[in-house]
Amino acid sequence: MFMLRSRPAFISRAFSSIIKNMEKHQVVPDVIDVAPQEEAEVSYPSGVKVDQGNILTPTQVKDQPSIKWQADSSTLYTVCMTDPDAPSRKEPTFREWHHWLVGNVPGNDVSKGEVLSAYVGSGPPPNTGLHRYVFLVYKQNGKLTFDEPRLPNTSDDKRSGFSIRKFATKYNLGTPVAGNFYQAEYDDYVPILYKQLGA
Repeated sequence: MFMLRSRPAFISRAFSSIIKNMEKHQVVPDVIDVAPQEEAEVSYPSGVKVDQGNILTPTQVKDQPSIKWQADSSTLYTVCMTDPDAPSRKEPTFREWHHWLVGNVPGNDVSKGEVLSAYVGSGPPPNTGLHRYVFLVYKQNGKLTFDEPRLPNTSDDKRSGFSIRKFATKYNLGTPVAGNFYQAEYDDYVPILYKQLGA
């Protein structure tokens, strides 16, 4: 109990609710087997923040966010953002479509990590309802050599059919140490994003 009481209030709240909300919205088991115990703080340049399943718009999340967690500055991490609901939650035949993947992140300075897949904002197709967009942070055992293709943010090639669960197994990442998620559905920005991706 002492450890929980000594945590800042927002961490205590996150500690108790992130697991519950990931299970409630079925991030567990659709994306991961075990929810992280810590909430990652994800903030967008538009001014919005990710808050355990809150609803945001593709327009609000079009630019790469900042993400922070209780990181050890001497440790490397992997950060992922993935959508298990492609093309829809009812028929996720392209599960998962990953939006962002960065490895070898020193502490929580994502800008110094190795970009495997450049950030792409939400682009849920029209009439497919809300999609879940899940951020996960994994602690690495050391520096990794990734053999994944490096994906730019100007193509949708090789982003579907991803599995963060399989990726974590491949690189012995264990369970995520932090995470968060939001939901979004189609808005007028989506056609602009598709044009960017050459779709």
